[in-house]
Amino acid sequence: MSLLNNATSLEDIAEKKCKTVLTMNVTTIAVYMLGFFFTVFLCNGLHTLLRPLSQPRIMSEFIVGLFLANTPMVRSSIKTHEMNKTLNYIADFGMVCHMFVLGLEIDHHIFIQPQIREAKVAGTGMLSTFVLALIVIPFLHVPDGISTTQFNLSLSIILSGTASPLLTRLITDLKIGKSDIGKFVVSTGVQSDLVSTLLLALGFIVFDPMNGYKVRTLREIIGMVSILVIETVTAAKLSPLIMNWVNMENPEGKPMKGSHLILSVAYVVLVCGCSPTLAGFNSILSAFMAGLFMPREGRISKMMINKVNYFLTTIFYPLFFFWVGAEADLTLFGAEHIGPWARLVLLFVIATVGKVLGTLVSGVILGFHWPETVAIGGLLNIKGHFHVYLAIIAAKNNITSISTSIAMLFATFLTIIYTPIVVANIIERARKHSPTQRMALQWLDPTTELRILLCLRGPQNVPSAINFTEISRGPADPGLVVYFTDMIELTDRVAATLAHGGGVDAVTVTDPAVMDMREEITKAVEAYVAEGGEGISVKRMMALATMNSMHQDICILAEELGVSLLVVPFHKDQQADGRLGIGHTGFRHVNRKVLRHAPCSVGILVDRGLGSLNKISRSAVTLFAAVIFIGGKDDREALACAGRVARHPGIKLTVIRFLLDASSENATSTRPGRPRVNTPEQEEEMKLDDECFADFYDRHVARGHVAYMEKYLVNSGQTFSTLRSMEGQYGLFIVGRGGRVNSVLTVGMNDWEECPELGPIGDILSASDFSVTASVLIIQQHSLRGELAGLDDDFSIM
Repeated sequence: MSLLNNATSLEDIAEKKCKTVLTMNVTTIAVYMLGFFFTVFLCNGLHTLLRPLSQPRIMSEFIVGLFLANTPMVRSSIKTHEMNKTLNYIADFGMVCHMFVLGLEIDHHIFIQPQIREAKVAGTGMLSTFVLALIVIPFLHVPDGISTTQFNLSLSIILSGTASPLLTRLITDLKIGKSDIGKFVVSTGVQSDLVSTLLLALGFIVFDPMNGYKVRTLREIIGMVSILVIETVTAAKLSPLIMNWVNMENPEGKPMKGSHLILSVAYVVLVCGCSPTLAGFNSILSAFMAGLFMPREGRISKMMINKVNYFLTTIFYPLFFFWVGAEADLTLFGAEHIGPWARLVLLFVIATVGKVLGTLVSGVILGFHWPETVAIGGLLNIKGHFHVYLAIIAAKNNITSISTSIAMLFATFLTIIYTPIVVANIIERARKHSPTQRMALQWLDPTTELRILLCLRGPQNVPSAINFTEISRGPADPGLVVYFTDMIELTDRVAATLAHGGGVDAVTVTDPAVMDMREEITKAVEAYVAEGGEGISVKRMMALATMNSMHQDICILAEELGVSLLVVPFHKDQQADGRLGIGHTGFRHVNRKVLRHAPCSVGILVDRGLGSLNKISRSAVTLFAAVIFIGGKDDREALACAGRVARHPGIKLTVIRFLLDASSENATSTRPGRPRVNTPEQEEEMKLDDECFADFYDRHVARGHVAYMEKYLVNSGQTFSTLRSMEGQYGLFIVGRGGRVNSVLTVGMNDWEECPELGPIGDILSASDFSVTASVLIIQQHSLRGELAGLDDDFSIM
């Protein structure tokens, strides 16, 4: 009986202990979760405060993690063996994920087709930093009790690297990712990061950092290399087969099968863990190597990148910097001594000066402007999470002191903090080289002369160009300036006849065919001006370039001359039967690029009779013209152009406004004649359309100078039939390109456009089965694209 009582009492004691342990664990977990949420809250709050300074999120995480973990109350609670062990596991696991995604996001084809300019800048920047670090670091006495040569090599490689994920994120957030310098910096940063990480992997194979950087035995090196080769070959050859099979079994739009997802994750873990398990290779570098040679495309790869990046951003990075703060005891920095401060400053100076000097040398060789080259060097100097991790690991393995590791941390901090200033300087310089106002007819000051750049491919474009000049002349005061510009393709034959000289015409073409063509155009233009060019000033220009770069010459001319309208001829010429020919594909690509990059409004002139008019009379109506107005920026610009045309006495202009039938099923708006509006942007556009059209109506229609028609339509089908019904009524149509407007009256037309550069309306009016006597002027209004005030997102400065 006593035995039974003892057994019962033991069960009670065990149950109480179990409840106590469970209660303690739940309480501990709850406290840690609250601490995590509090850390995230502080990071978000500080990031909000630093956002006006354009500082990246890593800055707030760095500050919160470092100083929160160093508060006396927090440090006393986390300095336990279990807590240290948990934070170490989290840091190691998170860094494995970080490096795996870094490798996965790098295109491994960079080994096969390297970008030469980016490779040169990355290489020279790394080399100069590496050499400078090797010279200066021995005087810092950084390593403690180990072979200094091997450590100096490692630290020099680390200082010469770039944190490409952080650099890419920062460039994107600061809105210069679409610019030429933004794309160049991102690509160069990736190459620098790739090379430095591969060099660290090679160094780990040769030296053992966990054992005083001693050289490994030949057997260890061969074994490690063999396993790494097997791992990379498996990642490069077997991964596409498995990933493609998973992608085929799980097409886009359908839920991912759980078994396939588990199989994919298990395979990735198997590949990443191969060399660390079998050969003792570093797990973080192994994950990078595995990710580097795995396929980037496909649903499963994109899913891994997105999910892992989400985990890193929302969970790991705050915990990572908390771990950094827990390991970096600021009381051990030795702030009262000059040595730690000297190490901090010199490490930062070595990395910065080395990068800037290297990129400056390569930039001069490649022909870059030196301010942009210095900015590139400053941006490539940025260090990130991997560099912070290495600084802490060096202290944990007694390679450096805590004081030196903290100096490395703050040096990393300094490479990040100045980057928004560098980007702001780039944007400011770009604004000085770019138009700060919209160069368009609609915004032209009435007291200022109109400047037009008229491009010509040959003498066949001269009659239409002259007649266009005539109908655009406007009043003699302030007048019109037209720059007749010859588009000359730089072929080998033409290049052999170039004569270089001084003055305005630095280059002269002596090719007989080109000289004769230019002389013929000049005589025709001078004859027109002499006959009746009051108020018109004509100047001759030339765009001499290959087809690939001709648009650059044209856009540079337009920017330097300050023109409001740039007109290029359609790539198809009218044949003897009145139809348009096949055209020149090269000039079509030039027109498309001009539309994308022009610093002003652009017009494409489709000549089907405008050039055949011998002379537009100034006393009687010679030409019937129509402007089609549906709405949007381009249509408002077409209306502004039509306003000048309406002043010519030889032109009978009709403005035709297409409105959505309010009684149709497609229109539910309470406003008659206007489509339903869903967004504030559409409301604003509609308001601008009404204001612009009302002003035009008061100036021209109400005074009887211009005829006015309204067409109430239901859909794009009726728009098409209405346009076709105008065949033969007008000799010139002026329309907006309309590429940036999604109207009910044009929806779906883009699907069957023959020439998208003309827009839906222009494409119909210019079709081969439309009138052979109707010329068309398609206009696109200049617009500053993007979120940078006064500057396009895709600006060019290099």
